[in-house]
Amino acid sequence: MGLITFLSDFGYRDHYVAAVKARILQLHATVPVLDISHAIEPFNIAHAVHVLNAVFRDFPPGTVHLIGVNDLGGPRAAWHAALYQQHYFVAADNGLLALLCDGQPEELVSLGTAAGLTPSPTRDLLAPAAVHLAQGGRLTDLGPTTTQLYQLLNRQVRLQDNRITGHVVHVDHYGNLITDITRQAVEVIGRNRPYTIHFARETVREIAAHFQAADPGEAVCIFNSQDQLCIGINQGNASELLGLHFDSQVDLRFPTDEQQQTPLPPKAAENYSNRPDKT
Repeated sequence: MGLITFLSDFGYRDHYVAAVKARILQLHATVPVLDISHAIEPFNIAHAVHVLNAVFRDFPPGTVHLIGVNDLGGPRAAWHAALYQQHYFVAADNGLLALLCDGQPEELVSLGTAAGLTPSPTRDLLAPAAVHLAQGGRLTDLGPTTTQLYQLLNRQVRLQDNRITGHVVHVDHYGNLITDITRQAVEVIGRNRPYTIHFARETVREIAAHFQAADPGEAVCIFNSQDQLCIGINQGNASELLGLHFDSQVDLRFPTDEQQQTPLPPKAAENYSNRPDKT
C-alpha cells in the first residue's frame, strides 16, 4: 500500500478537506493520507507548484500526490494523472503539472473531461484515481495516454557573464522571499568570483548559513534546502519591509575580469573600508 499526500486550496474553515478524506476512506480504509497544506492561496498555481516542488522528492518513490488546487479542470475542463521522477500526481489540467514537470511528465493519462464534471472533482475524480495508484494499480488503467497538457511556462532566470537576474517566486509565512536563482547557477556563472546581491535599495555581499546570522532587523541572504537564493530580515517581514513581492526582481552582480585585476586607488580603497554597509 502506497502513501497519498494531499495539497489543496480548500482552507481549514470548511468541510471540503474532510469530504475528500472521507471518500478515500470509503474506497480503502487503511490507505495513509498525509496533508502537505490546505492553505494554498485560492486558485494560485504558482504557490501550489512552489510548495509541492519543495517537498515531493522527500517522500518515498511511488508516493501519490493528490492536488486539489483550482480543481475545476482549467481552460480545457480536463484532469490528468502523471508519473514524474518516480512519483505520481493527480490534478486538474490547469498548468500546474506543466510547471512542476518543466514541460511534460514522463507518462500522462487523461482522467476525463467536462462530460464528467462534478461539484467536487477532487473528491469524485482525483481521489479515486489516487487510491487506485496507491494500491499499486497501473497508470494506464485510469485512462488513455495523452500528450495534451495545458502549458504554463516558468519564468526563466537570465544568465549573463557578469550578472544573474532572477525573481521572487514565493513569499513564505515569515515574509521571507524565495527566488528562482539557484546555487548551481551562481556557481556556474560565478566561477568562484565574489558577488553582490541587489534587491529593492539593498545590497548584500555574502551568503549566510541561516537568517539569524545577521543582527535583528538586518537583511540577510541564504540558500535554502532546495538550493534557492532566499532573502530575509532577521526577526522581520522582508516582503513588507522591503516592499518586494511575487515576481520582484533580484540581481547578482559579479566583477568583470578587468575589475578583478585593477586595484582600487588608495583613496577609494580607504572610502570603501569605511563604508557602514561593508561586510
